Amino acid sequence: MGIGAGAAALLTACGSDNPHELSFWNFYGPSPTPSSTSDWFRSVTDEWNRNNDVKVRPRFIAGSAYMNGNTLQTAFSAGSGPDIFLLSPGDFLRYQNGGALLDLTPYLPAGAREDYVKGALDTRTVDDRVYALPMEIEPLVIYYDKRAFEQAHLAESDLPRTWDQFLDVGAKLTSRNRFGALFETLPGYYQNFVWYPFLWQGGGGAVADGKSIFDSEPARNALGFWRETQRRGISPKAALGGGSGDTPSNLVAGYCAMQQSGIWAVADLKTQAPKFDYGIFPLPIPEGGKQVTDGGGWAFAVNARGKNPEAAARFVAWALASTDAAGVDRARRWNTVAKTNLPPRESVRKAAEAHGDFTSGVLKTFATSIAPTLRSEPRYPPEVYKAISDAIQSTQLSGNAPGGAARQASDVIDNFLLTYRGGSIL
Repeated sequence: MGIGAGAAALLTACGSDNPHELSFWNFYGPSPTPSSTSDWFRSVTDEWNRNNDVKVRPRFIAGSAYMNGNTLQTAFSAGSGPDIFLLSPGDFLRYQNGGALLDLTPYLPAGAREDYVKGALDTRTVDDRVYALPMEIEPLVIYYDKRAFEQAHLAESDLPRTWDQFLDVGAKLTSRNRFGALFETLPGYYQNFVWYPFLWQGGGGAVADGKSIFDSEPARNALGFWRETQRRGISPKAALGGGSGDTPSNLVAGYCAMQQSGIWAVADLKTQAPKFDYGIFPLPIPEGGKQVTDGGGWAFAVNARGKNPEAAARFVAWALASTDAAGVDRARRWNTVAKTNLPPRESVRKAAEAHGDFTSGVLKTFATSIAPTLRSEPRYPPEVYKAISDAIQSTQLSGNAPGGAARQASDVIDNFLLTYRGGSIL
């Protein structure tokens, strides 16, 4: 079976013919709706284009289509993939195993690799070669509506620490017009990403030593916890707006009282609902479990068979890994002005702290309390990701037994791993 037919198909991917104009697919900008993230993408590409003969042309693709659709995969399979694109750890092996990613190591400035915080490059590296550059780290927490808590006669001391407490508090917050909690229900890489911490909290995983370890008590318990939020009616079957990571459309709108989302929501709430009174708390854990969150985040990657891979790699290294003052400030502006993330580089983190970005409020909580519990988002081949996704869907929405779902997923994973040949599974 080797790397698989889907990955092999990516080997033929290439862009259009003009080597002096590079396409950059992303879901930020230039967006039809004005935003600080769109402005950052536009400013970065404009700056590059003013000073270089090879131009970078960003192409906006809606987030739902980019993250949960087949837009990118279909383009590569058809031989029309972009020259530069955003890539998550969850989908890294699809493109790396297919030979679609250019080795960026030769293009990195001196000292750039050492500047990345521990673990930031691990899921983008194969055989000590870097194939994508992360732009951010996005830990997950639970956001809550303080007014909803007050209306339910709940205090800060009632913030749930365990799964059982979360279910109890969620029931108290649930009313005819509002759900107590919100988790992602749409299948895709994002849903897997936000579910993994609940698997890890009990010591579970998907793959170890070349074999599946998914048929386990931690997996069954994590699947069961999400299923229970549906069975008790405290979590909806679908989110509003842009999905379960969209706090203004759900938490602020009164659709739910607690919502799992990431650090990016801090910026969303500041710009779209500046008067909304909210708080955050760590993801609840099972009895005896370990506090852990998923440190996701997107990276820039280069199509190895694009029109001009060398120029594309120079752009990516300049945009995200420059070690001069301008480069550090460019990355700081992405992580603390255009958006809110934890910076993946030490120099950027220090620059952000010098600007007072993590010294107070919710962002300070992320930096001091949530960051120490980070675990990098895993990179799995598509077949492993899909088996886990099917298990989540089977239990959460269809109500099937967690034991059978975990066992079936584990069997699928084991059968796939028998013939897997590709990048290491982390």
